[in-house]
Amino acid sequence: MASVFARRQALQLRTQFRTFSSSPARNAAEVKRLGVVGAGQMGLGIALVAAQKAGVPVTLVDTSQASLDKGLAFADKLLAKDVSKSRITQEQADDARSKLTSTTSIERLSDVDFVIEAVPEIPKLKFDLFAKLAEVCPKHAILATNTSSISITKIAGATTQNPRDTSTSSRVVSTHFMNPVPVQKGVEIISGLQTSAETLDTAIAFCKAMGKVTSVSADSPGFLANRILMPYINEAIICLETNVGDRDSIDAIMKNGTNVPMGPLQLADFIGLDTCLAIMRVLHQETGDSKYRPSVLLAKMVDAGWLGKKSGKGFYNY
Repeated sequence: MASVFARRQALQLRTQFRTFSSSPARNAAEVKRLGVVGAGQMGLGIALVAAQKAGVPVTLVDTSQASLDKGLAFADKLLAKDVSKSRITQEQADDARSKLTSTTSIERLSDVDFVIEAVPEIPKLKFDLFAKLAEVCPKHAILATNTSSISITKIAGATTQNPRDTSTSSRVVSTHFMNPVPVQKGVEIISGLQTSAETLDTAIAFCKAMGKVTSVSADSPGFLANRILMPYINEAIICLETNVGDRDSIDAIMKNGTNVPMGPLQLADFIGLDTCLAIMRVLHQETGDSKYRPSVLLAKMVDAGWLGKKSGKGFYNY
């Protein structure tokens, strides 16, 4: 038992310090068909990029037919835009679109090699979904989550009632794509305590096949991207809350002083203030460190329904 624990610890350390070449990892399994759960902006973006760049058939699953219809219509719009700007040919657009199929039945994922979950950041929702994926998907399929803050170890643990049986939980990993997926190159790969080396290698190789640049993080609160980004945004909101500077000054100094494409308050609006608050609360609760305390103003704005661009009002009006 001690040797098993030692190997798991070694894997966790390896995920923190290992570097990867541009060639596919030796232990990576081939991905011939992808499943994506969730037809929102993230899920649709992941599905479309996989069809275009990796060239694999994608089954897009959502409980809402309206969401599926909206997502595929958006895919058509993105492809048409790329054709109009001569980024791709009409033939390439048609080929990518032909690889996308949609369904409201999760049982249709019975033939995938890799599935990526992109549902709302609600722990119980993800835990229940992964328990279902463990039943429906093939025994070899990689089960990936797009979570931005929830522990991968906990998600993996939801796939089995027997902690000693790691046949399923070892196939759970996080592929945290950046938004918008067709534009942003970065993907954060996170291993849980149970994640196998082959699962990790397959996730990295497949994301690279999608044209992405991978970074590897340990399963720690916020991982890498949000552990760095969210406190930055939160501190900007505290500066506004405590009258250190006004909205425009805060965003202007960061844009013009550090050469970022948008200021932290505008970025928060684009991410969604409810998402920012949820991640800050996870950081605060999981670490117990007061430096991650969410801004009072951030919580009040979420209470008011001022969630940013998606609600039409945040720090800016849309």
